[in-house]
Parts: sequence; C-alpha cells; structure tokens
Amino acid sequence: MQAECAIYTSPFTRKETSQFAWLSSQAPCFPVRAENITILTEPQQFYDTLIEKCRGAKERVTLSSLYVGTGQLEQNLVQALMDNDNFQNGTAKINILLDYTRGSRYKNNSRVILKPLLQRNDQNCHISLYHTPILRGLKKKWVPDRWNELFGLQHMKLYIFDDTLLISGANLSNDYFTNRQDRYYMIKDRDLTDFYNGLVRQVQRFSLYLDKEDEVHIRCSWSQLPYQGNLNDFVVNAGNLVESYITQCINEQNICKREGYDTWVFPLVQMGQLGINQDACVTKRLLAEAPSGASLCIATGYFNLTWDYMDTLVTKCFANCKLLMAHPNANGFQGASFPAGGIPDAYSLIAQRFKNMFEGLGQSERFSMHEYFREGWTYHGKGLWYYAPEQDLPNLTLIGSPNFGERSVRRDLETQLAIVTENGGLRQKMDEECKQLYKLGLPANVDRVIPKWVYPMVYFFRGFF
Repeated sequence: MQAECAIYTSPFTRKETSQFAWLSSQAPCFPVRAENITILTEPQQFYDTLIEKCRGAKERVTLSSLYVGTGQLEQNLVQALMDNDNFQNGTAKINILLDYTRGSRYKNNSRVILKPLLQRNDQNCHISLYHTPILRGLKKKWVPDRWNELFGLQHMKLYIFDDTLLISGANLSNDYFTNRQDRYYMIKDRDLTDFYNGLVRQVQRFSLYLDKEDEVHIRCSWSQLPYQGNLNDFVVNAGNLVESYITQCINEQNICKREGYDTWVFPLVQMGQLGINQDACVTKRLLAEAPSGASLCIATGYFNLTWDYMDTLVTKCFANCKLLMAHPNANGFQGASFPAGGIPDAYSLIAQRFKNMFEGLGQSERFSMHEYFREGWTYHGKGLWYYAPEQDLPNLTLIGSPNFGERSVRRDLETQLAIVTENGGLRQKMDEECKQLYKLGLPANVDRVIPKWVYPMVYFFRGFF
C-alpha cells in the first residue's frame, strides 16, 4: 500500500497515546489527518451524505451492509446510484455486499430493489450475498425466514466512495435514515479505503453473487457453496483468506512511518465463525489495561456484553465506566410479536446480572448505567470513548458495527475502527459526540420486573441475539 517505507516505530508522541503503541502489532496502522475526519450525528446527515456520495462518486462505490430496505428513501438511494454519470458511462464501479438471509427476506427484499442496477450495467455492478456456513442441511431446509438469521450474518457497515470511507453501525433502511440513532464517522484517506475495499472483496470471494435474473451463484474461483460440502473445509479456507489479507496489510502498512500526522486509524475485524478474533482481542485488552483515573464510555444498542467482557471490566479494568444502552422503549424489538418482543426484557435481565456482578465485588463506585431515551426514536449506537487519566477529552474511540455482545464475537461478520488522536480539535468533536448521546441517557432502571419466561430464553439463547 505504500511506495516508500522506513523502519516502523511507534507514531505516538504523548503519554496519553503512547499506551496504545501495541495496536500496531494487532492491526494495520493508517496515519490520517484529523481535518479529514468528519463526525456526523444525526440520521438525516447520514442519509443526505449517502445520496450525495452515491450520485457524485467518480471511480467506485462499495456498500457493505446487513440489508437495503425497500421504502421510498431506499429507492431514492438506488436511483442516486443509477443517476451517477460515471456509472452510466462505465467508468465507475458499484460493489455491494449484503447478508443472504436478511437480504432475501420476504418477496419484496434487498435483491429486488437492487436488481435495476444489474439490469442497467452488470459489468460495472457486482452484488454479493454472504451466506453463513452454519446454516445448512435441515436447518437451511426447514428454519423459516427471520429465524434463519440467528445462525450468523454479514453485519459490517462500510460505505466507500472513491477515497472516502463512511463507517457506521447503521443499515441502509428507512429507520436508520430518520429516527434510529447511530454513529457515523467519515474519513477521507485512500489507503484506508483501499484496505476496506479489499476486505469486502475477500469476503465476496466466498459469498454468493447475484445476477440480473435474481439468481445466485458461487464464483468459479471458489469451489464450495457455503451450505454444502465439508463445513470445516469452508470455514478454514474462508478464514485463511481473510486472515492472510489482514496479515499482509499489517506487514505492508506498519513498517511505514509518515511524518506530520496526529491521528492514526486501526481497522479491527471480527469473524468468529471463521476463526478471526482480532477485534475481540483488541477490545478486551483496551478494557483490561484501562488504569485508575481513566474513564471509559461504552455504548451499545443491545446490552448483551459477553461474560468475558463483563469479567474483564469488573476484575481487571480500573477505570471509571459509564455504560449507555437502549431504554426498552428505544429498543427496535419493543412491541414485536412473541418471542422477539421479549428481547428488550432479556437485555434488562443481562444488565441486572452485570449490576449484581460489580456490586457483589464492591465495584459500584466505578460504574454507572444509562438508558438512551428520545421520544419517538430507537437507539442503535455502539462504540467506546477512552479518556486517559487527567484528561478531559478522549484520545481513542471505537466506531463500527460490533455491539460487544455474544453475536458480535461469535456469529457475525463485524468490523470497527480504533481511532487514536492527539489532535485537540478532533478530540473536542469526539467528546461532544459522546456527551450528546449520553445527554439522552436516563439512569438505568435495570431492576424492572422481568417476565418469568424471559429467564430460560436468556439461558438457552443468549448467544443468538
């Protein structure tokens, strides 16, 4: 990725950032300029930016999401791609990666809404659908729509336009464009976008591809359908493909030192079903090494922290921890039919147990729990802000798709960025973003009454939601 390289040394120059030097051994390090990072705060900004970038991209558009919705706003987004002059004349390529099960749900689905792009120009448009290898045999034959999504999903949220990356936890559908709160960072950097464009292409190699007749196929360069043949062979081959790509990028990127930068971006990838646990390892170490006097603000739309993360926070972390989760009324599952309607209660139950855990170990003074509530809105934001001791502004944030939960670690394809900065302006914006979200957080009422049937649901199915 770099033409001229020097022997790599830690890029960090300050005490509060030097503690993160180990990140360069775990992930590719991309130095960027702070002025090339824009933090969006509202769904409307997210949508307007997508429309603008889809219409104006000159060279490439790469969209990686769980699914694309089918309403008018989503149709406008597809139309913006159709109207792109460079796509029409064949100089711009459109590359889309979605999840197979979620993108194929119902008759009117993501495949239907994207079909006109393939019909317009299937030479310059490629649409892929990741199919978890776990969904096979009788499970694939008999498990109905929605339920088949429990086994594993393509969950990375990456939106690339030429040399600009828009990373988020938001999907491409109406709620995420209007009244579903998430986080959104836009970064202009060619090397970073090349990395993620390459990562998406690696996943597409073992995904199904869609043709303009709405049929799916395996690529001729990949010998095995994800739901047929030997499961272990598929998992090993797919995992090795992605692992080799990440290792190659670490080796290429981290021997390079570029002067004049004050911000560094580390892409983290988690694909537990394929044996890739980079993000989970980095996240756990960040939590474990947070010292006394530091502060962690941890946000998740779905409070289902793994037991490993919970134990790390309580027994190894010494920082003050503020946790933000969705209030039950701000949870997207609230009001759903049985049994999905019990998921908000399940998250409350897990939060109760975490509270009992840290209180039982005499750690109450370090933790505070908050529930995001905004009338008429749901909450889907996730990530982390790290405030070093004696610092009023964060030096690090995590931004992307993982929810710190069982699904994120074990089942789904996830990615997020660790952004480390010494730039005062960017630190101020990160702090403002954090405070704006927490301002809508009520003190968590995790002691609310939980229906009895939710207890066995959490015991047996916690790893699925």
